[in-house]
Amino acid sequence: MPSKAHILIIDDEEAIRFSLRGILEDEGHTVAEAETGEAGLEMLQSEQPDLVFLDIWLPGMDGLSVLAKIKERDSSLPVIMISGHGNIETAVTAIKRGAHDFIEKPLSLEKVVIAAAKALEFHNLRKENLALRTRIATEQSVTVTGDSTPIVKLREQIERVAPTDAWVLITGENGTGKEIAARSIHAQSKRKDKALVAVNCAAIPEELIESELFGHEKGAFTGADQAKTGKFELADNGTLFLDEIGDMSMKTQAKILRILQEQCFERVGGNKTMHVNVRVIAATNKNLEEEIQKGNFREDLYYRLRVFPLSLPPLRNRGDDILKLIREFHAGLVREHGFKPINFSKEAEQYLLAYPWPGNVRELKNFVERMLIMFAGQTVDVLDLPPEFATARSASPSVSIDGGAGIDPGAVDFKMARNAFEAAFLESKLKEFDGNITRLAEAIGLERSYLYRKLKSYNIQTAE
Repeated sequence: MPSKAHILIIDDEEAIRFSLRGILEDEGHTVAEAETGEAGLEMLQSEQPDLVFLDIWLPGMDGLSVLAKIKERDSSLPVIMISGHGNIETAVTAIKRGAHDFIEKPLSLEKVVIAAAKALEFHNLRKENLALRTRIATEQSVTVTGDSTPIVKLREQIERVAPTDAWVLITGENGTGKEIAARSIHAQSKRKDKALVAVNCAAIPEELIESELFGHEKGAFTGADQAKTGKFELADNGTLFLDEIGDMSMKTQAKILRILQEQCFERVGGNKTMHVNVRVIAATNKNLEEEIQKGNFREDLYYRLRVFPLSLPPLRNRGDDILKLIREFHAGLVREHGFKPINFSKEAEQYLLAYPWPGNVRELKNFVERMLIMFAGQTVDVLDLPPEFATARSASPSVSIDGGAGIDPGAVDFKMARNAFEAAFLESKLKEFDGNITRLAEAIGLERSYLYRKLKSYNIQTAE
């Protein structure tokens, strides 16, 4: 039987609880007791048992109802039902509702030991299987994708810092992949088999953030009808990811600083000191040095977090990665949702490369999903792209469709718009290649003679 399991007994008979406790403690386990179903449910959060022995016949809420509540909270927690009035029908009902096993009173030492051993073995195997699947999924989903110089450098930095326990401060615009970077660090760390607990500091109301981070005791405040384990405690021996750290109030920053320095805290409403060992990765889209100057962020907390700084580049500085990311998101969305694949024309790809992507990688993924929904099984051309792509591409006033060059935007049809976009694109690329038509033709995938005719048709002057 696995050692040092924690077992909860829910039974209204003191003699049964005494007997079970003796058997289980002799096997090396710790035991908690509850006389009623209601009391047992309250203890689930604070005790976090590995196994529950649950009597069918209880005063108040009966055992089958308690079983249903337990399974709502944690479907993986094994429950062994016990009863002095057992029959086949009751046993079948209990198993159908999620019980792991069913034993009858009077209880024998052999039955209890065997039932507990099997239930705990099953529970441990299930946890190991889940951990393995989670680890595989995590490792597959936390790669920082790209071949651009900034991303290659970023991956090198992650590989260097990940095996250490150094704390990391990740900065970057919204949507650049700060959480992916944090998960990549955790997946390559010595703590990869432990929990990575993420907290969005901007999404938690000020009055609740202490409870979320440190937990609270039952009755600590109105509505605290049961004890709650905080994020720091959940991340013990693992990694705590504090996203949008710059949005924390000064009051909470002070409490965080103390915990980070001492690695200990008390739950809200409690006086028991909890000791933890966590690695902290923080992230923000704000310039914390500016926030310090404004009095919005503590300088000592900033330097405590900034052991190893990582700066994530915006997508507009990763031009070489855009098409690769599009292909990756496309393949993942097709696999996950069964979308019919799409293609982008060469001309459309040039517009995608020119677009500044203010929402960064997050915007790019959303864009790919939208295109898959709208153009399933088709080729997406320039005219299929959202208007913002045309605006970004038509940089030349001589060919813009916003009223420049005597064009009435209200009178622009698709053909006129396409011609304007093509002319703006070709003029811009010609400047980029210093007027070299041969290099431009190779870069955009057109025959040189065809490109030359296009340039002439738009009255774009060339040196050749």
